[in-house]
Amino acid sequence: MSKPKILLQLDGDDHASAFDAVVAVDSQVDYLLQYHGVQSEQVQDLIHGAMFTRGPKDLHRTAVFIGGSSVAHGEQLLTAATKCFFGPLRVSVMLDANGANTTAAAAVLAAARHVDLSQSQVLVLAATGPVGQRAVRLLARAGAAVRVASRSAQRAAEVCAKIESAVAGAKLTAVATGDREQVATALDGVQAVISAGAAGIELLPADVRAAATALRVAVDLNAVPPLGIGGVEFADQAVDRDGTLCYGAIGVGGTKMKIHKAAIAELFESNDRILDAEEIFEIGKSLATSA
Repeated sequence: MSKPKILLQLDGDDHASAFDAVVAVDSQVDYLLQYHGVQSEQVQDLIHGAMFTRGPKDLHRTAVFIGGSSVAHGEQLLTAATKCFFGPLRVSVMLDANGANTTAAAAVLAAARHVDLSQSQVLVLAATGPVGQRAVRLLARAGAAVRVASRSAQRAAEVCAKIESAVAGAKLTAVATGDREQVATALDGVQAVISAGAAGIELLPADVRAAATALRVAVDLNAVPPLGIGGVEFADQAVDRDGTLCYGAIGVGGTKMKIHKAAIAELFESNDRILDAEEIFEIGKSLATSA
């Protein structure tokens, strides 16, 4: 008889995310163990407590989900978790702090439905944020030429350098988008744009978007008015606006949720999976292929 599926939810916030808990339950986890306010130095005891209570043949029925609102803190927890493993004694781990990995994967997949990324110029607005950086990584691995945008040209250049060191052959260009003219210049000749900015901040005005004749697809990940891309509705899903197929945050949300649930399910297929942005994106691609 199979052991029940146990998921440890490690969250650095004062309260563990209810959103992540609900998705775990909907993903048919048998038992969800939530830990909040988790610091890196506490991870070993939690991981060892999960590993040492089951033999190697049953460890695929135990897994770890790392969430919380801070992606940087989540990355620290992931590093601490992977250091706990040795030999066959390990469990699968997924990182999706602030939904950054699943959201970036869904956004890139939305763009890929309409353009060949390997032959496209793609602009990522607010590319220095956690979701933006992951979108840039995924686009770079897909062969896209990516314009990495930020209000600060220096910050954009720093992100380019970071990703270029991790992705061989990445085609990245740092661009400043601190004002309307700079945004229009950054958008010139681009086939796809992904806006990954903070809630309630418009990064791309509607008329600037409409004037971009090469633009084929626009993905806005902000659901709080004003939206990041002017003229896009938060529920848009491949809606034609001025000749551009537009997606709003809710429009890509369904794909994000499917990826999230599928990734949790995959944690229990083996005890050696580490699911970060690239691995989660591959799960999303497999869902798109099988649909």
